Amino acid sequence: MAVELCLLLLLFCGSTISEVQPIYKPPPGTLDFGFVPSKTYDTGAYHEPGSIGILFKIVHAFLYLVQPNSFPQDLIRKVAQQQLGKTQGDYQKPENVVLTLQAIYYEIGFIVSAALGLLFILLLPLVGLCFCMCRCCDNCGGEMHQRQKKNADCQRSCFATFLFVASLIISVGVLCAYAANQHLTNQVRGAKKLVNSNFKDLKIFLNDTPAQIDYLVSQYNTAKDKALSDLNNVGPVLGTRVQEQLGKEVRPALDAALTMAGAIRETKEALENVSVSVEVLQEGTERLRANLTDVKTHLSNTLNDSACNAAQAASTCNIIRNSLSQLNVNANFSGLPGVSSQLAKVNDVLKIDLSSLVQKGYAAFNDTPDLVVNQTRNILSAVPYIKSVLESIGSNITTFTKALPVQKILDDLMVYLTQSEAYVQDYFPLVEQYDFYRWLGCLILCCMVVLILVFYYLGLLCGTCGYDKHASPTTRGCISNTGGNFLMAGVGFSFLFSWVLMTVVVLTFVTGGNVEKLVCEPFEDKNLFKVLDTPYLLNQQWKNYLAGILFKNPNVNLTFEKVYSDCKENKGIYTSLHLEYLFNINEFLNISMYTEDVALKIEHIQINLSKIILLDEIGKENLLNFSSSGIDGIDFSAYLTEINKSVTKVDLLSFANDLEARADQLPKGALENALKGHANSIRMIHNQQVVPLEQAMTVKKYVKARSTLNQSVRLLKKTSSELMVKVKNVISAVNAAQFLINNNASQVIVQETKKYMDTIVGYFEQYTEWVKESIAMEVAACKPIANVIDTAVDIFLCSYITDSVNTFWFGLGGSSMFLIPAIIFAVKLSKYYRRMDTEDVYDDVETIPMKTTENGNNGYHKEHLYGIHNPVFTSSVEQW
Repeated sequence: MAVELCLLLLLFCGSTISEVQPIYKPPPGTLDFGFVPSKTYDTGAYHEPGSIGILFKIVHAFLYLVQPNSFPQDLIRKVAQQQLGKTQGDYQKPENVVLTLQAIYYEIGFIVSAALGLLFILLLPLVGLCFCMCRCCDNCGGEMHQRQKKNADCQRSCFATFLFVASLIISVGVLCAYAANQHLTNQVRGAKKLVNSNFKDLKIFLNDTPAQIDYLVSQYNTAKDKALSDLNNVGPVLGTRVQEQLGKEVRPALDAALTMAGAIRETKEALENVSVSVEVLQEGTERLRANLTDVKTHLSNTLNDSACNAAQAASTCNIIRNSLSQLNVNANFSGLPGVSSQLAKVNDVLKIDLSSLVQKGYAAFNDTPDLVVNQTRNILSAVPYIKSVLESIGSNITTFTKALPVQKILDDLMVYLTQSEAYVQDYFPLVEQYDFYRWLGCLILCCMVVLILVFYYLGLLCGTCGYDKHASPTTRGCISNTGGNFLMAGVGFSFLFSWVLMTVVVLTFVTGGNVEKLVCEPFEDKNLFKVLDTPYLLNQQWKNYLAGILFKNPNVNLTFEKVYSDCKENKGIYTSLHLEYLFNINEFLNISMYTEDVALKIEHIQINLSKIILLDEIGKENLLNFSSSGIDGIDFSAYLTEINKSVTKVDLLSFANDLEARADQLPKGALENALKGHANSIRMIHNQQVVPLEQAMTVKKYVKARSTLNQSVRLLKKTSSELMVKVKNVISAVNAAQFLINNNASQVIVQETKKYMDTIVGYFEQYTEWVKESIAMEVAACKPIANVIDTAVDIFLCSYITDSVNTFWFGLGGSSMFLIPAIIFAVKLSKYYRRMDTEDVYDDVETIPMKTTENGNNGYHKEHLYGIHNPVFTSSVEQW
């Protein structure tokens, strides 16, 4: 019970966490509490049997054939709950009879196999006794006389082969049994290291727990120091938060006002560009018109020459004269309306620096943290009180920690653990000694089989090597006869030892097989824990047995399977054993009552931001003046129409080429040359005046005027589009932001103050959540407990003992079973190796299957060839 109490006390710093209501999680300010100090456990509760594992798998497969039924959970529960045998007549009850039949059905494979083993134990010695008595009476092959058959050699070879195969199988079986016996001994000798490793982990488990608890308690200072640091900087921190929240509306409004100030400057530049460009273009088009007029006058004078009256030139001159009207300017920039009035109004607007006014609004808004700092100085007076509250929380935790007798209980457990380790160390040599006796007994059993095999192998060797097919049964050699005697000796020892071997096999088979099926396999798939967790099974008064032992409250949902699984995953003992049902220290760690005082102090913060002026009335009036500057009244379509027109009505270059072509149609003379000269003049005007007015990139003064006029007009058109609406929207946004600061800032400040308070309190929630997670996963991680269970059941009982015992009976049982055919073949084969006392004699020499000689030294008497009667000799039978 002391162990359970100790483990429960480890939860003192985390049991209240489950009862604290969740608090607002602040995005910033994540605390780093570091890592809980812990050491790595050394025990690896896993056993790899090595090459003998193949034999283990074969045995498991054999057991599955014997017992293919699944683990009988319901049957075991019912049998345990019935408590058979407590009163007389229990087994006669109908429900108990049914349970008995169900148990027999489940164990039918073991029952049938054990019954066959018992028959072997009873019948084989009895058969051996009868066989011996029968041979003593010269029956059952006891008569030292062998009848000659034609297939004698074939029979002898078959019997020898079958006996050799049976001996090999017996040899494999005894090798398996010996390997299992040796494997168990080796594992027992190496178990001391595994036991010491488990004790070492348990000591680490006990020694590290106080340090882990102290670390959890000490990390309270991390949350406390962070909270005090933020309280000391409440002005900048809270001011920054208020500024960020208000900035969501203030900054877009100021940005729009600043953009409008830039638009005013761009408008002025555009108006100036329009005015200058129009003047330049007007000058260029007037010069072009004068030059074209001169060209038309000169060209008209030339066409009035008498040469044009000639019949060949009249039609051409008339065509040229009719096209002179095309030599004129197309774009009329002189008729465009002026923008001087709009420019004058914009210049008046620019007398006030709107950008500077907006920048003052930015500066005033950026001073929000300083305003908050100046107006929250009173909160600093509450810092000592808040600090004292936080200190009291920490002192309460420390006081309660010291009040719990954790260290005393851990010390007592350490003493108990040390004594247990010493006890194991003292008695481990005794375990090794008893294991030596077990190993020796199993070795003797193996030696029994080996002795039989030695006789069989020697019999086969001597019989095969010493056999002479030319010798008669009465004249067989000494080696062959010795081989036959070895075989009969093997038969005799088989009858003597077989029942002993099978008795051991049956006992270990029934025991080891059922342990594998009822303990090891259900332990591996956790069905065994499900049986143990059956309500009212281990104690008829308790629903949950483990909870009843630990908490004296059997209604707590605590199961063996859950505890084992959690410890297997190396979770904390708090999570594994649900120790919150035993210790509730919410009164010591519940910080809600203290955080309420802290929140009240913080909520009393009063901040006034009405001094912040985003844009004064002058700036707003300036924006309105800009909207009424008249730029939206400019006739942009007239400007764009003239810009899009060509400079001249006709392409001068094409006109000049056409004029020159028509001059070529005239007779050679002065008229032709004059027209060509006018064509060159038109080309010169085109290159020098028209091209610069039409192109966009050149260094001449007329060229940029057209491009600049186009860009400026389009910019003014875009700016003037719904100018009044845009200005009103900017002013409305500024007024709304100013209204928010003057009237609704208090609400924003309350919200941000609430969030700030939650941030402060959130530090302690982070601490409690971290404690909860650490308690659940890191503090007093109970992996050593699961390792102890795995070591005791999975490794020692199942892997070391049960697998080795099952492999031992499997090998020894197989050897014992094959003794039966070996006995039969050995008895049959010995007749062909042993020297007989008498032999068959035939009257007809032709029926003699063996070769005869003159002197008859081969054992066959031939006196009948000379008319002498040959009686059959008999002699005393050599006893075997």
